[in-house]
Parts: sequence; structure tokens; C-alpha cells
Amino acid sequence: MNLYTQQDKNVRKTWVLMFSFLLVVIAIGWVFSQVYQSPVILYFSIIFSLVMNLFSYWYSDKIALSASGARPFKREESEELWDVVENLSITAGLPMPKIYIINDSSPNAFATGRNKEHAAIAVTTGLLQILDRNELEGVIAHELSHIGNKDILLQTVVVVLVGFIALLSDIFLRSMIWGGRNRDNKAGAWLVLIGILLAILSPIIATLIHLAISRKREFLADASGALLTRYPEGLASALLKISQNSAPLKRANNATAHLFISNPFGKKGFSGLHKLFMTHPPVEERIKALRQQ
Repeated sequence: MNLYTQQDKNVRKTWVLMFSFLLVVIAIGWVFSQVYQSPVILYFSIIFSLVMNLFSYWYSDKIALSASGARPFKREESEELWDVVENLSITAGLPMPKIYIINDSSPNAFATGRNKEHAAIAVTTGLLQILDRNELEGVIAHELSHIGNKDILLQTVVVVLVGFIALLSDIFLRSMIWGGRNRDNKAGAWLVLIGILLAILSPIIATLIHLAISRKREFLADASGALLTRYPEGLASALLKISQNSAPLKRANNATAHLFISNPFGKKGFSGLHKLFMTHPPVEERIKALRQQ
């Protein structure tokens, strides 16, 4: 698969995801309109899903940055970081993205934005502390590759849509509990069925994240980043250092986990519920692929 095929595929995935969100919300709205005998609920669901799709396209990057505790970066904080981003952006033929900093000792980074003209790269203070210039260039080149490959549109849309589906699930589950006294009637039975449906839907949402945010994009960004710097060992060494840090990000959450270059939950995040949301290949495989390159 070449670069342009991957870009087109990511755009198609974004539209499929947004359309799927539209159908899911409308379907749930229809069920509740039948339960409460109120067509207004269905109309609200249609309007809500359309608004959320538009909102996720325009504002998901801001939500991702805010959720991660990122703040605008000033050049005087690190001339080296600024120069690395600027030089690699020129090499990649991309507009220089905005730079954000996350005050966290856990080393990590991510790129976000709806397109290359409205992109941003966020790095943690911990990343700047442990990486040398070659390793930092490897990480930034990786994130710039996500921007060039149009991964960031798909990534940031997922943040909002999956988050709102989780919110809706919580609301409907609470409705089921509130309606517990009336389970002998038809509406109560419907609420019980909806509760079961939502219980089944949770792992499906996790699977949707896996399908929407393919692990292959990480390998592609690794390879593209290595080609950009002409030094694969820089990124390989950076990934090794990052993987050796077991501390999770202070504001790590499942909605934004797929954005980061490495699992933000630390080594403990590879078990239990978080395992369902793993969107990164094992670091060992990524390092091996880079060193073979």
C-alpha cells in the first residue's frame, strides 16, 4: 500500500465512522421514541447525531488537546524542539504545525488536527528530558508522518464520536435503572432489553476503535518518519527509551489513547479493559521493523 492509497483509505474510514455514528444514535433514538411513545426523541437523535458529526470534525483536536492537559508551547522553552519541528516540516513539505507541551514526566507525544493546515503536535516534558536530538527528530518525524498520511483526521474524529457514544450508553443505562420499578410493563421490558444491548455494544465499540485506528498506521508512520530523517535508529532508540518508562500519563484516558506514539497507560495498561483499546503494535515489533529498514 503506497502513501496516497493510505491517505484515501483514512478519509474513507472517517466518513464510514461518522455515518456509523449517525446510524447508531438514530437507532437508539428510535427505540426510545417507541418506549416513551414520543417521536420528539427520534427527531432529537437525528439532530444530535448530525451536530456531533460536524462538531467532531471542527473541534475534536481542541478536545483532544484539552483532555490531555496540553498548553501552547513557546519557542524560548526549547529552541531545539522548535528547530526540529520547523526543519522536519520543511523537509516533509508540510506547513509547520502548532506545538503544544504537556507537563508530565511520562515520555509521550501525539499529533492532532483535521488537516495539515490545522495540525498540532503535543509532546510531554518527560519526552524532552530523556531524548537526545536524533531521537527527538525520530519522534517528531513520526508525528509529522501522521499529519502527511492524513491519519490525524481519523484519529481526532474518533475521540469525540466514541466519547459521545460512551456518554449516551451511560445515560441510557441510567434510564434503565430509573425505570426499574416499571419493568412489569412494556416500557420496562424495553429498558431491560436496551440495557442488555448496551452491555453487548461496549466491546463492539472497542472493536470499532481497533478497526478505525489500524495498528498498520503506526508501522506506516514509523517507516515514513524514518525515511524523513534518513536515520531509522533515531526513532528505534526513542521507542526503546519510551517503552522502558512504566509510568502512565496523569491524564491518560481511553478516548485519546490511540493518538499517542506509545501506550499512555504505561506497562500496566496492557491488561484488563485497557487491552481492548490497544491500537499500537508491540514496541519490540516496531523497533525490529525500523532496524531492518
